Amino acid sequence: MSKAEAVAQLKPNAGRELTREVDGQVFLRYPIRTHFVEVGEDYFELVEKYVLPYYQDGDILSISEKIITLCQGNVLYKSSVKIGLLAKILAKFVMKTPRGERPGNLLKMQTTIDLCGPWKVLFAAFLSAIGKLFGKRGIFYSYLGNNINAIDGFNDVSWEYYGDKGLLGPIDPDKVCQDIREKYNIDCMIVDANNIGVEVMGVSNDIPYDKQFLAELIMDNPAGQGTEQTPFILIRKR
Repeated sequence: MSKAEAVAQLKPNAGRELTREVDGQVFLRYPIRTHFVEVGEDYFELVEKYVLPYYQDGDILSISEKIITLCQGNVLYKSSVKIGLLAKILAKFVMKTPRGERPGNLLKMQTTIDLCGPWKVLFAAFLSAIGKLFGKRGIFYSYLGNNINAIDGFNDVSWEYYGDKGLLGPIDPDKVCQDIREKYNIDCMIVDANNIGVEVMGVSNDIPYDKQFLAELIMDNPAGQGTEQTPFILIRKR
C-alpha cells in the first residue's frame, strides 16, 4: 500500500472536519491514532511508528503537548502535593471553563503556588481581580508565565491514568520540534489545543507559516477533546 493510499484511510474524529480553509488555502488534517502513551516513552519512536508511514514532503505535523510532556517525564504525582490554606482560598475564585478547572483544581492551584511562590501567586490573583472589573481575563496566567497555563492532569474524567498525575507542560518545545525536524525532515509544531482555544507552544525552524496561521489550521481542535487517542495531526495542503 502506498503512503497516499494509507493516508486516505485516516478519517476525521467524530464531530470534526477533515478540511479547513485559512487565508484562502485549503488544508487536510489527518488524525493519527496511537496506543495509550504513558510516562517515559520515546517521542522519536512514536513519530517513527505512527507518523512516518503517512508522511509526505510538505506536510506539517501537529503534536499534542500532553504527549511530549509524558515522554519527557515532566510530571508531578498527587502524593507529592501538599494542599495548603492559600490554595484552598484561591481555588474558590478561579473561573471554571468548559475545559476544566485548571489551577482552580486544588492540586493544580497548589502546584502553581509551589512553582511560582505564594507572594507572586497572590499578586497575580490581585491583578486578575482588577482585570476582571474591566472585562480583561487571562491576567493570572500571563503574569505568572512559566507555562502555568499548561498545567494539566489531576483529572480522571477521560482517563483514570491521569487522576494521580499533574502534567507540567513540555520542556523546551521549540527544541523538541527542531530535533524532530533534523532527524526526520518534518516541519512540526507542539500545541496545547482544546475546544475553546489553541496555543502553539513550539515550532521547528523554517516552518513556512507563522504561529497565528498555524493556530488557525487547528483552531477547531481536530484531535478531539475526549478519548480519541490522536495526539498527532498530519496537516497537508490540498
